[in-house]
Amino acid sequence: MGQINGEGSSLLSNCTSGGCGAKIGPGELADLLAGLRVKTDPNLIVGFEGRDDAAVYRIDENRALVSTVDFFSPMIDDPFLFGKIAAANALSDIYAMGARPLFALNLICFPEKFDRAILKDILAGGAAKVLEAGAVIAGGHSIFDHEPKYGLTVNGIIDPRYILRNDACKTGDALILTKALGAGLVMAALRADRAGPDIVQAAADSMERLNRWASEKIANGRVHGCTDVTGFGLAAHAAEMAGASHTLVIDSASLPLLPGALGFAENYFATAAGQRNRNFMAGKIDMAGVSAAMQEIIFDPQTSGGLLISAAAETAGELCDAIRQDDPAAAIIGEVVERENFPVLVL
Repeated sequence: MGQINGEGSSLLSNCTSGGCGAKIGPGELADLLAGLRVKTDPNLIVGFEGRDDAAVYRIDENRALVSTVDFFSPMIDDPFLFGKIAAANALSDIYAMGARPLFALNLICFPEKFDRAILKDILAGGAAKVLEAGAVIAGGHSIFDHEPKYGLTVNGIIDPRYILRNDACKTGDALILTKALGAGLVMAALRADRAGPDIVQAAADSMERLNRWASEKIANGRVHGCTDVTGFGLAAHAAEMAGASHTLVIDSASLPLLPGALGFAENYFATAAGQRNRNFMAGKIDMAGVSAAMQEIIFDPQTSGGLLISAAAETAGELCDAIRQDDPAAAIIGEVVERENFPVLVL
């Protein structure tokens, strides 16, 4: 199915950036969306103005449609694995809302000069993840492009009473993170041929893992808020969760990390997206006393990252133990307090 390292690259050598690290930065994106004229609709329960993970449209009293779209260029050279990671990443937005995916549409950009067998493997990887999610692929759209890109639009279903918003945390909640951090740093090291196969494999295993199992454990009102940690990094996604009324206090010593990630940060590996996230969070985060390497981890863009969950403190331990059965890196990483000087405080 291709190579898991950077040698003999066909996908990576044709991409300037990959994964969620290719996203437009949160600050620039907010500026682009500001003032955009759109029709209002009372059935649109969640739209883009709240910066949530997916749109939610009410069908009737008991059902709402949850819709998202996500695609990017490769961050790894194995086309089948790339397809799985891209699909898992797109499905994640549905899971972050507490919904169940129903069907997906493929989005494909592919260089005309490439071997079509590569595209077939990418599609096979995506199909494998959609099948694992219990959803169906119903079609898609494809174009020729200079760089390969792949992803999905995904539509899911939810009871409107149980929608999980990204800014619905409550004072006293505990914070659970379901996957280890550092994927962007590991992928940067891979491009520089500095990441060994075991380190790359651990990151790939994490990125391709569905957030389905954690989502099913938090559905139906068991938690207050949820988001998935992707290209904006833990810092910016935490700031979104804090909203206007809270501060998220994160214990850096409790953060689960991918093998090798902290070492790469200590050796000055970084990503352009991580710097965009740092710039966006200026004045929004207090990290006094936190090492430069750990700061890089907290700003690092994650591809198909874990869920950040805000749950009542009295049930968080039991919930984290349950999540850990399928997501062994899951950990309680902090708490929610009344708004202090910054939306995010890292200890």
